[in-house]
Amino acid sequence: MTVFFFAIKRCFRNMMNILFLCVLPVLVILMPDEEWLPLPLGYQIYGVLLLFAAGRIVSIMMDDRAKGILTRVGISPITHLQYLWQNLLAYSLILIVQVGLVVVAGMLYGHDLMQPFLLFVVYSVFAITAIGFSLAWFSLFRHKETAFTVLIGLIFLMTMAGGMLWPVDIMPELMQRFAMLLPTYWLAESITIVANQEAISELIIPFAMMMLFTVAFLIIGSRRRIT
Repeated sequence: MTVFFFAIKRCFRNMMNILFLCVLPVLVILMPDEEWLPLPLGYQIYGVLLLFAAGRIVSIMMDDRAKGILTRVGISPITHLQYLWQNLLAYSLILIVQVGLVVVAGMLYGHDLMQPFLLFVVYSVFAITAIGFSLAWFSLFRHKETAFTVLIGLIFLMTMAGGMLWPVDIMPELMQRFAMLLPTYWLAESITIVANQEAISELIIPFAMMMLFTVAFLIIGSRRRIT
C-alpha cells in the first residue's frame, strides 16, 4: 500500500488541492438555507465542488507521466493496475472523509439536512463517480492545464443540464432525456429523494446509475493511460 499512502500525502502538498479539499467545503457549510431548495444552498451545489476536487487530485497522475514515474512503475514490482487502484482508492477516501466532515459540520452549524446519513451516502457514491469521471477525462488529453481548463466549463454545463441548479422538469423534453445521460442528473435525483424523505428503495436506481457511470469511466480511464 506504499502508493496509497504516498498518494494521500502528496494531495496536501499543493495549495490549490488544500483549497478544494479543506477551504471551499467551509463555504458550503456557511451558505444560507433557501426555502425554494430541498437542501441548504451549499449542499445543493456541493456536488459541483466534488467534481472540481476530484479533477484537481486526479490530475496529479498526469504529473506522474510527465515526470516519468509511470515508466519507473512499469519496471518495478508494482504493476500499473496496482498503481491505478491504490491512487483511486486514496482519492476516493479523501473525498469521502471530506463528505463526512461537511455533513457533520453542517448539522453542528444548524442546517436541517433531513436524513444526514443518507445524504452522506449519496455524496460518497457521487464522489467515487467524480473520481472515475476525472480519470476518464484526463486520459483524453496530453496536457494537464488544457484538460482542467476545459473541465471547468464542462462541469458547469453538467451542473446546469443535470438539474442541480433548477428542476429538470422546466427544461424541454429533449433536454430532459439528455440530462439522464449525465451523472449530475442522478445526483440531483438522489438529493431530492433524501430531502423529501421518500423510501430508501427509491435510491436504488440513482445509485445503480451512478455506479454504472463509475465503472464505464474507470474502464475508459484505465485502458487509456493518463498522459
